[in-house]
Amino acid sequence: MCGIVAMFSRSAPINETVLEQATRSLRHRGPDGQRRWISSDRRIALGHARLSIIDLTTGDQPIANEDESLRIVVNGEFYGYEQIQKELEQGGHKLRTRSDSEIALHLYEDLGTQCLHRLRGEFALILWDSVNRTIFAARDRFGIKPLFFAQLDNTLYLASEVKALFAAGVPARWDCESLYNSGGIGGQQMRTLFDGVFQIPPGHFMVASEKHMQLNRYWDFDYPKEVAGGSQRSDQEYEEEFGRAIEEAVRLRLRADVPVACYLSGGIDSCAVLGLAARHHQGPLRAFTITFDHAEFSEENVAREMARRAGAEFCPVLVRSEDFADHFSDAIAQAETLSVNAHGVAKYLLSRAVREAGFKVVLTGEGSDEILGGYTHFRRDMPCGKVGEDPVNGYGGFPPKNQGLKTAADYASLPNDKQHTLGGVRRLLGFVPNWMEIAFDISTGMHSLLADRFLAENKGHEGFRSFFNDLDVPGQLAGRHTLHQSLYLWSKTRLSNYLLTVLGDRMEMAHSVEGRLPFLDHPLVELTRSLPVTQKIRGATHKYVLRHSMRSLITPTVFRRPKQPFWSPPASLNPQGRFHVLMQDVLRGPILRSIPFFDQGRVVQMLDQLPSVDQFSRVTNEQILMMVLSACVLQDRFRMSV
Repeated sequence: MCGIVAMFSRSAPINETVLEQATRSLRHRGPDGQRRWISSDRRIALGHARLSIIDLTTGDQPIANEDESLRIVVNGEFYGYEQIQKELEQGGHKLRTRSDSEIALHLYEDLGTQCLHRLRGEFALILWDSVNRTIFAARDRFGIKPLFFAQLDNTLYLASEVKALFAAGVPARWDCESLYNSGGIGGQQMRTLFDGVFQIPPGHFMVASEKHMQLNRYWDFDYPKEVAGGSQRSDQEYEEEFGRAIEEAVRLRLRADVPVACYLSGGIDSCAVLGLAARHHQGPLRAFTITFDHAEFSEENVAREMARRAGAEFCPVLVRSEDFADHFSDAIAQAETLSVNAHGVAKYLLSRAVREAGFKVVLTGEGSDEILGGYTHFRRDMPCGKVGEDPVNGYGGFPPKNQGLKTAADYASLPNDKQHTLGGVRRLLGFVPNWMEIAFDISTGMHSLLADRFLAENKGHEGFRSFFNDLDVPGQLAGRHTLHQSLYLWSKTRLSNYLLTVLGDRMEMAHSVEGRLPFLDHPLVELTRSLPVTQKIRGATHKYVLRHSMRSLITPTVFRRPKQPFWSPPASLNPQGRFHVLMQDVLRGPILRSIPFFDQGRVVQMLDQLPSVDQFSRVTNEQILMMVLSACVLQDRFRMSV
């Protein structure tokens, strides 16, 4: 896992100092070494900040092929690479390293861009083809690894993080339209909060020459269309097939030349990963768990029981309310996006503890909810009558307002209370996914804090239109089950743009830790997409096939336990605490005044009302205020302009 940079100039020579600055800005992603290469004509440059995990001695990058006509830098891991190495050597290739990264170089040499179909894992790569004078850049199927690009002064810049583009001279400016939409449906696949800065979408690759640049899709979910009377197998058959696939995904991700640990919560996803990893790992694994000083948000007892069941060494990492004040700015600067809660800070501190314990690699449970419908809002997207409705909770699952909010799940899944419809989405799809309803409410709340002039400039703008413009609606959504449509849309937005960023790669790589995600192993995902929806959600049971296939490995507590989203204690729970004071000070201070999009008076009014509103409204409003606070951090750290 590393940081990568590339520059492709169509006119002026590349400044080596600029390349060095950009690569150095990614040192947190690769502290084990930095290398750079510039072509003889100084029109193409590659930079690499290395975190050494596979081939510790000879795996430095950029890597060149035999005649040095190709050079590559890679961020990520390729699994099953040993077999491909053998095939390449049998085909006449001479490998310079024993690194997994080198296989992409020679596969491209043989197959061109079709090489991506042979790559399995979490990755972003940039390759220079000197014969054809083209840049080939690609991102993994789910967007686990980031890859951004910008064009300035006839030069194409690519990098693992936006801060490296800024270090290379790309102006740090807000994208007004993206900020307006940032609280809504979830962002587009390519757009970022920064003007002129884009990301290669998950499952896509870029080919850029001196006169042309294009993006192409090489993978998508391809959920099957609904067919009446389709063939059905027994639950046992589905469970056995799924169990074999997830076990292989975990086993492959234990391959490393350094020690491997696991993140562990009280949820079935990370518990299943730990149970499977323990089966294939020599000696006890270390299992790291976040605990909070608010008991209702802490999963320590459930996780400790699971660690004992797996024979793992349990390593609790206590995150206190005061820690959020100390580390919120650093975590947001790493994420480079807005956050609705301080849970990213908790993951930031968890990865720090993992690195301090001597680990560079962790297995995580992210991605399971996205392929198996794990969140409560997905159950609401199941049409009544297609699966058994929970006779107690129906499809709601939220406590009535007058009962208050008591658990992390209650805070993280606030219901849609407004009588509105997203008419354009309904006309397009025939229904509105429940998560979009919730996101629309948050967006409405954020818009209430925007300045009148900014609102007027964006009046009538419908974020869903630009969002759906990026998607193949007829090819990927039409004729699919409503659950699969909702899962697809969530994966194209919230998964890649938020969960894998704020709760994934950025928080781990902030401390040079590589996260590996077995649930986003693409053969497993391709198997899961074809499963009947009743294997994903059955009545009140989420992730049915996972729950039952892993029953022998997890504790009875975990088997019975409903989904608890990872959510940190809101600042408003402790009005005298330093995190709440930080929020108050920043949002009443000069940084917010310097951002022209917000009306500080309206923000202060919401702050003043926090103590007097009911608990439901207080927690809802805090999500909105956290987004504004995040914007202030980005404004301050990157010296943003308009």
